[in-house]
Amino acid sequence: MRFNKETFVAGFALFSMFFGAGNLMFPPLLGFKSGDAWLMVVIGFAISAVVIPILGIFAHARLQGTMLDFAKKVSPLFSLIYCILVYIISITLPSPRTASVTHEMAIEPFLGTSPWLTSTVYFILVLLFVLNRSKVLTLLGKFLSPVLFIVVLSIICVGIFSVHNPVINPTEFKTPLVKGLLEGYQTFDAIGAVVVGGVIIISLKMKKGDNFKQNKGLIIKSGIVAGLGLLIIYSGMIYSGALFNTQFDTEVTRTELLSGLSLKTLGKIGKVFLSILVSLACFTTAVGIVTGTADFIKGIFNNSQKAYFFTAVIACVLGVLMGQFDVHYIVVIAIPALMFIYPITIILIILNVLPNKFTSAIVFRAVVLVTILFSIPDFLGSIGMKEFIRPVLETLPFGMYSLAWLLPALVTLFLMNILSYFKRGNNI
Repeated sequence: MRFNKETFVAGFALFSMFFGAGNLMFPPLLGFKSGDAWLMVVIGFAISAVVIPILGIFAHARLQGTMLDFAKKVSPLFSLIYCILVYIISITLPSPRTASVTHEMAIEPFLGTSPWLTSTVYFILVLLFVLNRSKVLTLLGKFLSPVLFIVVLSIICVGIFSVHNPVINPTEFKTPLVKGLLEGYQTFDAIGAVVVGGVIIISLKMKKGDNFKQNKGLIIKSGIVAGLGLLIIYSGMIYSGALFNTQFDTEVTRTELLSGLSLKTLGKIGKVFLSILVSLACFTTAVGIVTGTADFIKGIFNNSQKAYFFTAVIACVLGVLMGQFDVHYIVVIAIPALMFIYPITIILIILNVLPNKFTSAIVFRAVVLVTILFSIPDFLGSIGMKEFIRPVLETLPFGMYSLAWLLPALVTLFLMNILSYFKRGNNI
């Protein structure tokens, strides 16, 4: 498998679309609280924020269609509803959150301006990039993403090598692996995979034509590059948080910890570096989300460029309206949506990566239906009804860890394939 310049450009572009606001905020505090159990947290976080998303890119490489293809084996109607839900969530939560994080960490400390002004200017720039989408891969892959990667890697390396004989507090988590897994939800990376994967495919087709085999190889290799980049950065940031977990107040916030780490590792210049880092990471993710949403609506309306334009404008207006809220508020209101849509997304990614002989239409329908049904208790628990449904959660395997859907979905996948095997045997 050869990796050339084109592979790394596409890989860094993909990395930059994944690596946004949540990717910056969540790992350091997760490491800070994980303490001496940081490695288990890294494993859990990597499953939901690296492995699953990159599998989503591999699924796109196999399908090379639109996001509608991810759920088409369930039914065309379900696929449409699922896609609309994902895109609505994407442009109302993770995309605006990028503006909110940019304001709190990169604008307000230096200029003291209002969040309204930040989100307005921010999404005007996003819109300009989205309307020039033919240049997205080049701009992100050649220029913005390498700078982003170098800046965050500098903070990690200086932090790791500047601490000698570190004293790390015991972990705060009862189940570090599960905590890391669930915290990975907040990065939106699995959802990002099905959204921005389509952006990569369309951009490649615009540049290189509709060569299925060539594009498949490039997408897979760029996914590997992006995945390795994410794994290095996530592991380093979690470990950095653990290394410094005796040097900050226990009630430190995500943004305070990130600012503090940059100050301790790079000094006063660290704040400038962090501002650049935050701005780039958030901006590239917002561009990817809005472009993906506009592409989807454009496809529904027979490749109408007007539909693309108006969708991009509406997404950016929503970004302005939601982006003026603080980060904590957006994180909190995102939890119920994640508890419902994330399990479905993970299962759809897994099903689309598996060989076709294991994923017939009936298997798709059964596994997705079971996933939806067993996600309902987790969803209800996330909206304040956990005590009411506690008996149900205690009965279900992993129910108390917000993973009630996992075992039923996997068992259904196994049983449906066993039934299909015997049915095929009886028809011979």
